[in-house]
Amino acid sequence: MTRPDGLLEIGHIRRAHGLHGQVNVQLGTDRSERLAPGARWWARDGWLTLTNSAPHHDRWLVTFDEIGDRVTAQRYTNTPVFAEPIEDPDELWVHDLIGAEVVERDGTPRGRCVAVVDNPAADLLELDGGALVPVVFVVERGNGCIVIDPPPGLFDLD
Repeated sequence: MTRPDGLLEIGHIRRAHGLHGQVNVQLGTDRSERLAPGARWWARDGWLTLTNSAPHHDRWLVTFDEIGDRVTAQRYTNTPVFAEPIEDPDELWVHDLIGAEVVERDGTPRGRCVAVVDNPAADLLELDGGALVPVVFVVERGNGCIVIDPPPGLFDLD
């Protein structure tokens, strides 16, 4: 069975925990909806339905309906997990930013976004020409286009 189109990678099942199918999960998202009972994740070759989750150090201990014992849980060691996109018009989503054309408010083209770089102060849009633009300068997005309002000098290469 192949993974359905349109799913986003949200983390990895790292290892089994205990005897009853609980797994240790490293998430790449801070959206609490992903950990709510009933949430569905795709892993390996099928859907998993989350029944319980609890923080554990810097990861999560998660229980799924479909994983009931340690042997089954061990089969998922280091497996990426995927989920459907969350609809939230107020959020900037990496999957919407990558590939989008970046232009300034006045229409000046700045290139295509090829990556989003995690940065403590603010995530950065990496453009195909090598420029890095903090996402705090994004003022509009949609239809494959990102509009930015950068400060003077951001694109000066001296």
